[in-house]
Amino acid sequence: MTYAFIALFGFAFLLLILLAWVLRAPKRVSRPDAAVGLTEFSDRTHVTFFPQIKQALAVQDSVYLASLGMNALANRVRKERRKIALAYLDCLRNDFQRLWRLGRVISSMSPQVGTAQEFRRLQLGSAFSLRYEMIRIKLLFGFAPLTELGALSEVVSRLSIRMETAMQDLGERAALSAKLASSLDGRGLDVS
Repeated sequence: MTYAFIALFGFAFLLLILLAWVLRAPKRVSRPDAAVGLTEFSDRTHVTFFPQIKQALAVQDSVYLASLGMNALANRVRKERRKIALAYLDCLRNDFQRLWRLGRVISSMSPQVGTAQEFRRLQLGSAFSLRYEMIRIKLLFGFAPLTELGALSEVVSRLSIRMETAMQDLGERAALSAKLASSLDGRGLDVS
């Protein structure tokens, strides 16, 4: 075997390990005080907290602390804020998965949903997962991808609005069909 072949094999093996690490499920927050904080705001959506996450990932505080000669504190602040951003990212993913399941239920109840719409839903899920993993990797390596995080939050927001609209449409259709059935039943017609 040549050295080039061994190097290529080693590089491929390293990429496989990196892929397995990226695709693993992220760790859950195990600290009780953090878990209480997340459940306390469970009725609020992710959009409510994006300005705070944006502020947490801003570099001004770290630069200020470093200018005062507090490099250890600046590093600790950056590390803690990265953990907060990762928790926010995990909440975004949970919101997306909840909306994804709701979309699956709505599509099963709606007769107008075709193969093309289901394919677009699959594309959206794949694109979200890829973006989520890329942002998570960037955060783990110490970068602050604010624009990507904002775009991912926007995807979840738009999906939330679409689900609310779809549920409202289904509710209106159900109310209309109930009204129609009651009006037909009142005339002595049996619709069954």
